[in-house]
Amino acid sequence: MSHESIEQRLAKAVAELEATEAAVARAEGELAHAESTVRSADRAVEVTVSAQGDLRKLTFLDDKYRTMPAGQLSASVLEAVQEARARMARHVMATFEPFTKANPEAPEITGFDVDWNKIFGPGVLEGPKGGRRRGAGRLRDEISEDPED
Repeated sequence: MSHESIEQRLAKAVAELEATEAAVARAEGELAHAESTVRSADRAVEVTVSAQGDLRKLTFLDDKYRTMPAGQLSASVLEAVQEARARMARHVMATFEPFTKANPEAPEITGFDVDWNKIFGPGVLEGPKGGRRRGAGRLRDEISEDPED
């Protein structure tokens, strides 16, 4: 058991809380200007989203859009936006992850619980098709289907 007085423990907890508040403010400041840029798999479009998932920039690459059917172009845009939002969501989660854990220096200060789906909206972290990010499976398939030397 600790030999610290209640006043010492309280002062330590307050100092840890202030340090955590400062770290959260720094993380929020970093994320205020964070962006994620992604190209669609067919390399027809490139999108940039903010930390909040807002579309900041949409670029049509190499005039490919001129020969694409509307549905295909729309799918390319949506694919890139979904992937950019998912990447940004993972970046936000990684930034705030340390604050979700208890502080070993001040056990009185427990980490906070975060409902990421409430923050990012349903499905952002899951990507298309219920839990699998679009490119991940395709890349694994391509790797596993390569002939061995």
